[in-house]
Amino acid sequence: MLQFITHQTPRFGIIEGAVAALNGGCKWIQLRMKGAPIEAVRQTAQQLIPLCKEHEAILVLDDYAQLAADLDIDGVHLGKLDMPVSEARLLIGEKYIIGGTANTFEDIQGLVRQDADYIGLGPFRYTETKKNLSPILGLEGYARIMEQCRTNDLKIPVVAIGGITADDIPAIMETGVSGIALSGTILQAEDPEKETKKIIDLLNKEEFYKLKYCSTVVYMVPRA
Repeated sequence: MLQFITHQTPRFGIIEGAVAALNGGCKWIQLRMKGAPIEAVRQTAQQLIPLCKEHEAILVLDDYAQLAADLDIDGVHLGKLDMPVSEARLLIGEKYIIGGTANTFEDIQGLVRQDADYIGLGPFRYTETKKNLSPILGLEGYARIMEQCRTNDLKIPVVAIGGITADDIPAIMETGVSGIALSGTILQAEDPEKETKKIIDLLNKEEFYKLKYCSTVVYMVPRA
């Protein structure tokens, strides 16, 4: 499970980056435009909607829960300083996917109680694509938190995020996370479309291993 998080770079605009990821086989796009005027977010989302539908990809909007519902996209992702998940659920209802950001097991517990559909857990390491980072987790942090989830029978999908490269994926997936969220690794590659394909191949190998040798694999699907 790969989530591509949009990001403006000197080489690629937000739409161009998302298109490269979609063409590479990514089935889950998060439109993230922190600090942009809401009308700019709306216009960009309206361009992405048909592109994601064409590729049968999930589209979630970072932060703007009501706008996600107004545009009837698949859902919204809420950071730790955004609207609480419970408030967003009351606002937009059960139809939409709502993800939340976590840095600790206690964060995950709180998001589960608020009826989140998935967790973005991080950061794995320092990343320049996001400001106000929470403490770095590293492999030890992911292993510890995912073990706590298993011990407490929390089966919510957990997506690792934050400065992750293709080389990191096998070890991170072994901790028990459900997927990986990427931005810079794809956009900084010489060929973002090929990099996306390579990453998806890596994830598919890890998922095959889990299906063959492990008891539980949790996937992200739209609510409706």
